[in-house]
Amino acid sequence: MDKKFIISHTIEMIGENELIEAVFHGLILAFGLILPLGVQNIFVFNQGALQPTFIRTLPVVLTASICDTILILASVMGVSLIVLTVVWLETFILIAGILFLIYMGWILWKTKQENMEEGKNLSVKKQILFAASVSVLNPHAILDTVGVIGVSSLNYTGDEKWAFTISAILVSWLWFSVLAIAGRFVSRLGQNGKLLHLLNKISACIIWTMALYMALKVF
Repeated sequence: MDKKFIISHTIEMIGENELIEAVFHGLILAFGLILPLGVQNIFVFNQGALQPTFIRTLPVVLTASICDTILILASVMGVSLIVLTVVWLETFILIAGILFLIYMGWILWKTKQENMEEGKNLSVKKQILFAASVSVLNPHAILDTVGVIGVSSLNYTGDEKWAFTISAILVSWLWFSVLAIAGRFVSRLGQNGKLLHLLNKISACIIWTMALYMALKVF
């Protein structure tokens, strides 16, 4: 067999392995970051549970996915370096995030069972605004994306970097769709609203715990 063919074939296989490695790295890393229960996940899940059909949750699913896509692209393109080198900027994001989490936790905690029907009546505009706010103003979404995905992308160049980035983005789109569907499934288990009301209380406690953890990091 021609030695030139063997060498070129070996180089091609190495390149493919690096591409596959970048894909799996992006998938696993993004899934690990998006999996924990946070205010963004809670809102998508709740809308999935409250809306009568999956189609009615699409404004929320699409908005959350697009916001994550923008954050990931911005991080990979270099925003992560700016945030990590400007110390006060990270502190500002954390403090703003703490206040936001405290407020969102309070909203979830005080929501009465009989008032949860209001969530069904959110207009498309309000769904988009709420989904955008819990996505963009979510400190974990910003810092995790910038500090983890953005920094990890520095290990790759060219096609590998794009494979890593697209894989991470794909996780967000699939995850939010699955989350909305899971919300519909849970709502059918407890159609009187008691189960969802309990989940809201638990979610509020989790969000406040996240705020406390972040406060300890700042102060």
